Amino acid sequence: MDLRIMGFDSPLSTLQHMLDGVDDADKPVSAPTRTYVRDAKAMAATPADVKEYPNSYVFIIDMPGLKSGDIKVQVEDDNVLVISGERKREEEKEGAKYVRMERRVGKFMRKFVLPENANTDKISAVCQDGVLTVTVEKLPPPEPKKPKTIEVKVA
Repeated sequence: MDLRIMGFDSPLSTLQHMLDGVDDADKPVSAPTRTYVRDAKAMAATPADVKEYPNSYVFIIDMPGLKSGDIKVQVEDDNVLVISGERKREEEKEGAKYVRMERRVGKFMRKFVLPENANTDKISAVCQDGVLTVTVEKLPPPEPKKPKTIEVKVA
């Protein structure tokens, strides 16, 4: 079939025309919000190491130049560990100007879904030499159920 007869120059323009004709109701209602985009960038810019030990989980994140007051460690929804904060730009001194600026400034955030055996009541966080270490203790394993013995009576 010659598509030029129908007013289309090529199969690609035909496909584009068909896609343009899609009902507006099928299109997404909204694009990602500004907050979502900001949080996604903050999470991508905050690399972390996660280690599992026999009795705990340890999250290690580099935080050079930050004070403990600049870092927040929280638990949301009973099982989501949230590490967030903000690295502020140094105040410029008079007469000085940046020639190159490579260190990140701004908000940072990471979220980790904790496993079921994480004890959210026993979480500690220590920031030493620019490295934040968050330790989440594990719950003790549940005791195995002992079989219940039922006495058989003679009738």
